Amino acid sequence: MDSKKVYPRTGDKEMVYLKNVITKPYIIVGDYTMYNDFTDDPRNFEKNNVLYNYPVNDDKLIIGKYCSIACGAKFIFTSANHSMKSLSTYTFPLFHEEWGLKGENITDAWENKGDTVIGNDVWIGYEAIIMQGVHIGDGAIIGTRAIVTKDVPPYTIVGGVPAKKIKKRFSEDVIEKLEKLKWWDWDEEKVRKNLPYIMSGNIDMLTE
Repeated sequence: MDSKKVYPRTGDKEMVYLKNVITKPYIIVGDYTMYNDFTDDPRNFEKNNVLYNYPVNDDKLIIGKYCSIACGAKFIFTSANHSMKSLSTYTFPLFHEEWGLKGENITDAWENKGDTVIGNDVWIGYEAIIMQGVHIGDGAIIGTRAIVTKDVPPYTIVGGVPAKKIKKRFSEDVIEKLEKLKWWDWDEEKVRKNLPYIMSGNIDMLTE
């Protein structure tokens, strides 16, 4: 295993370990999180999938370890959220020179809902859209073309427009154990040793 390489599979240029192609300081990605793109070079994730990311807003996209992000998934930043406090949704502060406004108030054009945080072991489906400020819990699954406008609890499957809960992946007891174990923080050798139990869903063996 080599978490520092770009392409996890030899000869497959459609999939990358996302952390190793990120250059922007406001995008933080954990080890082994992968992104697949069969329509364009997956190394263009920052350009194609992270939208309206004006640095002036100081918002971040934080993605955990061992996540699976499907082709076309989009992450929407603050500047897409035009202010609703104004009587107009037009971004007058952005064009402050035109309207004689103060340039330091440019961020009044938008509503900043904070960082977008994706937990560990999250699966984001094809062309799903994650809105700004949303927090997605560990182990969650986001359905194909879902639009996620609200936080998603750990190990919850959501889908639709807007995304709604479909079901929990496991019982509350199993979810609680997984959240305590945090297997994604184990070193590589411990993960490798426990793969038979992780893959077979044998939570009791993981706790030993």
